[in-house]
Amino acid sequence: MELVAESLYSPSEDEPFMNERQREYFRNKLLAWKQEILAESRDTLQALQRENQNHPDLADRASSETDRSIELRARDRQRKLISKIDAALRRIEDGSYGFCEETGEPISLKRLDARPIATLSVEAQERHERRERVYRDD
Repeated sequence: MELVAESLYSPSEDEPFMNERQREYFRNKLLAWKQEILAESRDTLQALQRENQNHPDLADRASSETDRSIELRARDRQRKLISKIDAALRRIEDGSYGFCEETGEPISLKRLDARPIATLSVEAQERHERRERVYRDD
């Protein structure tokens, strides 16, 4: 019965920030996300292996290569995402999860729920993006 109650749990501003229940909630969320990505990767690899046939038609071969290239780029992005998920899981273990790397202030629960790998508060992220734009536009 406790499992059902836990699955309905949602972190609240009314409780101590990053208490054990919140840490467990985000740990489970991150682990589920990681499992989903790994399952998608397995499915893609199997599809690519099935697709690995010679196409006699040049247009079909080119189209297949383009599709394969797009899939492999997507997998590379997902590989990087998994490393960010693993880093977030390590932060949960060491107690730094949920706190802005720049200011040390708590990251809002809303932001963490939407982007559980966040390392910056919304304000710090906006400052970071503004600085990037300034340097990029020079």
